[in-house]
Amino acid sequence: MITYNNHSSSCVECNVTIDSKVLNYSIEHFRHPLCRECQDWLRDIHEYSSATEESINLYFALKKREVPAELEKDDGFKTIDIAVPHAKVNIEVDGRHHNYSPKQALSDLKRTLYSFKKGYTTLRIPNSLVKDDLEKAADLITDYLITSRDTKKKRY
Repeated sequence: MITYNNHSSSCVECNVTIDSKVLNYSIEHFRHPLCRECQDWLRDIHEYSSATEESINLYFALKKREVPAELEKDDGFKTIDIAVPHAKVNIEVDGRHHNYSPKQALSDLKRTLYSFKKGYTTLRIPNSLVKDDLEKAADLITDYLITSRDTKKKRY
């Protein structure tokens, strides 16, 4: 579970200042500090998208680490669970069916190839890792993004 500083008064999504009443409501109902507008956005994500609780939790764990991620990003071919466009990294949070269904595995491979052809790397993160060790997963993904950025800088 993600923990936030109780003195934090900024929306984790848009960084706008939020008062303590909105903060307390947001933590109680959404488990994340969100302004009212971003609470509505998250309600829509829950209602109108296929985002899983694991992908949402990982997204907010990355936002907490100041990763400029986007949740449920449409790339014209598919919806990406979490995208980090400036790093050209897509993050897919996968349930068990991604490992047990050959049809799903083939579909995943096609999606990965499509992204790769556009210059994007796809990280596949199992739901079980997000459920069991969210903070460590978010730390490692953040480290990956930093290392990837630094490696690209050295090449040029």
